[in-house]
Amino acid sequence: MIGRLAGLALIAWALGFALFAVALPEPVDDVRTDAIVVPTGAAGRIDRGLAMLAAGRARRMLVTGTAPGVRKRDLVRTYGHGATFACCVDLGEQAVDTRSNAAETAGWVAEHRYRSVRLVTSNWHARRAAMELAQTLGPDIRIVTDGVPTHPSLAQLLNEYHKLLLRRAVLWWERWRG
Repeated sequence: MIGRLAGLALIAWALGFALFAVALPEPVDDVRTDAIVVPTGAAGRIDRGLAMLAAGRARRMLVTGTAPGVRKRDLVRTYGHGATFACCVDLGEQAVDTRSNAAETAGWVAEHRYRSVRLVTSNWHARRAAMELAQTLGPDIRIVTDGVPTHPSLAQLLNEYHKLLLRRAVLWWERWRG
């Protein structure tokens, strides 16, 4: 009996991982939101956020998790878009991980009274980041997940899949305990 349960658990894990790996979130070009949120951490995220801002897909952007001491002018040197950074980009330096990105974002969303956000992050990171953000923002804020295309390694995918499963289990446990 235990062998069968272990076998079923292994099959469920493998099928879940396969689905996770082959169905990574993709870019979403045609949706407008109140704001854009970009967690730091991987190439392409800030570029994608700036492109969506320039395309009029939102009116303001938060770059959450910037290193202490990083200023807008530092990012302008790297990414350009000086006028956009001056008017429409906020930097958050309180976050150090995905959960604290969500907390930092929640404060920013509440401050500006936004009702919808576009989460721009790496495609392999998007599901867990969206889960954390949804958990923190609650059901009244619409989240659009915009996955930045990447080429993650198998190890990176396995690591992220396990983090996602573990965090889902923790959230389920917390809800169950009340």
